[in-house]
Amino acid sequence: MISYLKGQAIETVKGLNNRIMLIVEVNQIGYEVQIPSRFARQVSLGTDAVMQVFTHQQMREEQPILYGFASAAERDLFRQLVSVSGIGAQLAIALIDTLGLENLVQAIVAGNVQTLSKTPGVGKKTAERIALELRTKLSQWRKLSGVKTATSAAVPSMAILEDVEMTLLALGYENEEIEQAFSTLSGDAQLLKNPNPEEWIRRAIAWLSE
Repeated sequence: MISYLKGQAIETVKGLNNRIMLIVEVNQIGYEVQIPSRFARQVSLGTDAVMQVFTHQQMREEQPILYGFASAAERDLFRQLVSVSGIGAQLAIALIDTLGLENLVQAIVAGNVQTLSKTPGVGKKTAERIALELRTKLSQWRKLSGVKTATSAAVPSMAILEDVEMTLLALGYENEEIEQAFSTLSGDAQLLKNPNPEEWIRRAIAWLSE
């Protein structure tokens, strides 16, 4: 089992079904690793910098496949996800890509089916199964691994989240853009005290338009 690779990022290639492959050169050997798009945006290509990719190796009849992640915690979460009945590697990566490490763990631990269902390919029953099978495991793992998740005092209410999200989606913004806006705006202590969805929408559009 390959735990991680340390080397230079040579290139990223988008393959079938928009899967992103990263070529990492280690000791003059190029390893092909499938990574989440979130990770791909962090990768600096064409530099001499040495990067570390935490990997999970999956054996298939035709060939072994390496999946790569930005952190050991993200890799370990991927392993937890694929242990759930009916959750394959591609769906696990889609969950990580859609929600991110902290928000995904928080949604599972809280049993937030609605948030989990935002991931393409994850319906209500699948989301319920993920929460049911992993809630206790991830609650314990989160404490041991030191993964921090949002608390109720650090995020807007669910009602505000839903109102703002529906409005921004209707305006044509992508889920990822909306998540980034929420992440940034949630750092404003004054705004967190504001229960008015219209103010959140106004601030979110202003941030997204910058």
